[in-house]
Amino acid sequence: MSSSMRRTASSILASLALAAFLLASPAIAQEKETFTDERFEELQAEGAVILVDVWASWCPTCAQQQEVLAAFQDEHPDADFHILEVDFDERKDLVTRFEAPRQSTLILYRGEERLWFSVAETRRDRIFDQLLAAVDG
Repeated sequence: MSSSMRRTASSILASLALAAFLLASPAIAQEKETFTDERFEELQAEGAVILVDVWASWCPTCAQQQEVLAAFQDEHPDADFHILEVDFDERKDLVTRFEAPRQSTLILYRGEERLWFSVAETRRDRIFDQLLAAVDG
């Protein structure tokens, strides 16, 4: 096999491996957005359901929450809500504003009304129940 053919075969295999990884990984149907005041205020004015997710990349509890959120969206693809992420390490101003005592804080709003405040909650049924109540409410 020539080096050109090996490179082509290698490239095809890499593409197939990436596709398999993406298909096997839990994907969140609702794109997460980085929290901005403008977007938060816009969604609140619309009366939208908003999940503020205070997370950290190094946090195992946050990783569990992300798996639960991905499962929720897999099972409820039409659920209309928005996820706004707050990086616990980078956005201490927002951590303070939302009174998040630590990473893995989830705060659920419908418009300006805060519906739920949770710290380190990873129970699938509890998170599902809160999201369903908010989007169906």
